[in-house]
Amino acid sequence: MYAEHRYAPPQSRTVSLGGALLINGALIAGLIFAAPNVISKGPEGGIKVIDIFDPPVPPPDEPRPQPKAQPRDTRIAEPTAPEPKVPTVSDNPLKAGPATDDPILPPLPPSSGTGDGGAVLEPSPPLPPLVAAAQDPRFLKDFQPGYPSAELRAQRDGLVRIRVLIGIDGRVKATELVSATSDAFFDATRRQALSKWRFKPAARGGVPQESWKVMNVRFRIEDQ
Repeated sequence: MYAEHRYAPPQSRTVSLGGALLINGALIAGLIFAAPNVISKGPEGGIKVIDIFDPPVPPPDEPRPQPKAQPRDTRIAEPTAPEPKVPTVSDNPLKAGPATDDPILPPLPPSSGTGDGGAVLEPSPPLPPLVAAAQDPRFLKDFQPGYPSAELRAQRDGLVRIRVLIGIDGRVKATELVSATSDAFFDATRRQALSKWRFKPAARGGVPQESWKVMNVRFRIEDQ
């Protein structure tokens, strides 16, 4: 079963649309005229407009003024010392002279009267001669070292040259090997020198001095 549809002519639709537009336009116009004036007005007389112009550009060929150079004073002020409140008198006969780069030298000693105008320094007196150390005769019996047993069994003679440091008390303080037939001969001589040898010390002007002395010691089988 089908619903009933009535046909509406196009003229009636157009009239309805135009009526709706007229009603809406009337409402909008009423709202515009009825609304309060909420936009503030500007100042009376309108807004004053000020024209702003860019500064003039100088021509490119115009030279710019240069500052004048001030003259410089090249003179150097001489240093001056203030006057002392209390004047003092100096016993120094030398007077201050112009400043120089030369060092200040001490005064020369008085002349010895040679006539040439130059100063002659007196030479220092020579040192007294050194009197060499010598064996003390009271200890000569203790000079010869004991014969090494190994060398004695081998029936071999020996010779030792030894350098000794003699102190101011006449005792041997140190030894140095110069030459020896064997180490056994040198060891026997070194022990004897440090323990038994005595000397009269070297002297200079009567003052005892330490000194070195080279001694020769012989070992012979025939003396045993």
